[in-house]
This record gives sequence, C-alpha cells and structure tokens, in this order.
Amino acid sequence: MNNTPNPIQIQKFLGGLDYPADRKAILSKAKESGADDNVLRALESLPDKTYDGPTAVSAAVSDASS
Repeated sequence: MNNTPNPIQIQKFLGGLDYPADRKAILSKAKESGADDNVLRALESLPDKTYDGPTAVSAAVSDASS
C-alpha cells in the first residue's frame, strides 16, 4: 500500500518557504506548519540536497517512494 502524500498535501505545509531550500529547511518548515507524520516521513526520505522549488520537492518525494 502506498501512503505517499500527494504534492498538494505536501505543498500545503511548505507555503511561504523560500527556495532554493535544502532538506533541513524543508523539514523545519513542514514541522513548523504542523505537517502530519505521513508528510514528515515522505520529506525525511528526500535526498540531502538543495531544491529549487516546489516541483523539485514533489518530484523527489515521488521518486523516493517508487
């Protein structure tokens, strides 16, 4: 069963995040915004690199879950 959150669920918790952003900043913003465990697990699986925007984050979450 695939419990990966969809891009809309993820971006809801990343609103206002300044890009480019690294994995640590993305996780920090999601926690600050009250992201649920499912979203946090998905973001924790991201490769530790810098992301240039929401689309890059969504693509990386999708890649990490497949």
